[in-house]
Amino acid sequence: MHPKLIWWLRIAFINLMLVALIGCVLRYKILFSLPFIDQKHLLHGHSHFAFTGWITQILMTLLINQLSIEKKANQFAKYNWLLITNLICAYGMLISFSIQGYAFYSILFSSVSIFVSWFFAVIYWKDLNIIPSKENSSYWFKAAVLFNAISSIGAFALAFMMANKIIHQNWYLLSVYFFLHFQYNGWFFFACMGLFINYISIFQISQTILRKIFWLFSSTCIPAFFLSVLWLNLPIIAYLIVIAAALIQISAWYLLVANINRIRIPLMANLNNTSIWLLSLSAIALSIKLLLQVFSTLPILSELAYGFRPIVIGYLHLILLGVITLFLIGYVVGKKMIPINQINLKGIGVFTIGVILNEVLLMIQGITAITYNIIPHMNTLLLFTAAVLFIGMALIN
Repeated sequence: MHPKLIWWLRIAFINLMLVALIGCVLRYKILFSLPFIDQKHLLHGHSHFAFTGWITQILMTLLINQLSIEKKANQFAKYNWLLITNLICAYGMLISFSIQGYAFYSILFSSVSIFVSWFFAVIYWKDLNIIPSKENSSYWFKAAVLFNAISSIGAFALAFMMANKIIHQNWYLLSVYFFLHFQYNGWFFFACMGLFINYISIFQISQTILRKIFWLFSSTCIPAFFLSVLWLNLPIIAYLIVIAAALIQISAWYLLVANINRIRIPLMANLNNTSIWLLSLSAIALSIKLLLQVFSTLPILSELAYGFRPIVIGYLHLILLGVITLFLIGYVVGKKMIPINQINLKGIGVFTIGVILNEVLLMIQGITAITYNIIPHMNTLLLFTAAVLFIGMALIN
């Protein structure tokens, strides 16, 4: 393993620990007074840092490492300036958003981070094109960087409205959901799938089927955006396209799972127990997410889902923690990129318990919000869960 890979992975995991720590502070402030902290500003800093400092940082690192393997030459020197700039932007956004919210410096750092994603997309795409063997994973990686670039449209629209004090609820929500969708359903999901497809390609699995799965997911990514805006009065044609996209995606996922099941014995033999558990939990979370997409096309459920903040928060955490973060930790552990010792294993175990507890509590909070009931001490339990997540990451670090 290249020393730069280990270095950047360490930084990414430290960043995840900071994300968990800020989550603790946010949960603490709901219960107790912290007058020197603006909850809304810190929340913006927390979310931007989670996206840029944790997920984007580690995905760029893993994609560069994969490119190094394919080209049989170290690529970190070439991409080092992008990794450093992305990291500076992540901390810049964390500090500036936490202090001032949407203002000059926070918009500056977020804009530069978008330019970094554009540069990365162009350079990485060109490098993929000159690799002699065109693996199926390269299609996923190309789609990932493309959707990352597309997501910036939402970010720029949001920054423009905030800078010019344009208050229009629908346009604001459209911009937010556009950015989020092409980040977690585009950049995050396709990059993770590329890493996984590349890993399982060493086993006897049909490359034609894998390519079919890619096209099913990639062709439905853009129309699936409208799943996030079903609260708008969409034309019936658009609504039918949305339903079709949700059904196609769950069919593609079933096709992939069915084919993975055929190679489960050699696949499991190549993974340690910790990685198997993490990847399995990530797959379960993704299955739940895809099922929720289908159910959200029902008008009554759509109105409930987007009308209650706890449900939205629970859904986002299901994807970002349950699907993406557990996959990334499972992948890194499975590829033996971090030491497998007792402290790390305990940290991973504690963190995973925290992810499950957090999701269960958020969903319970969301369901009870629909019925206008309040569960006693729910915020205290969520604070405890946030502390569990932080302790897990502290042990890993």
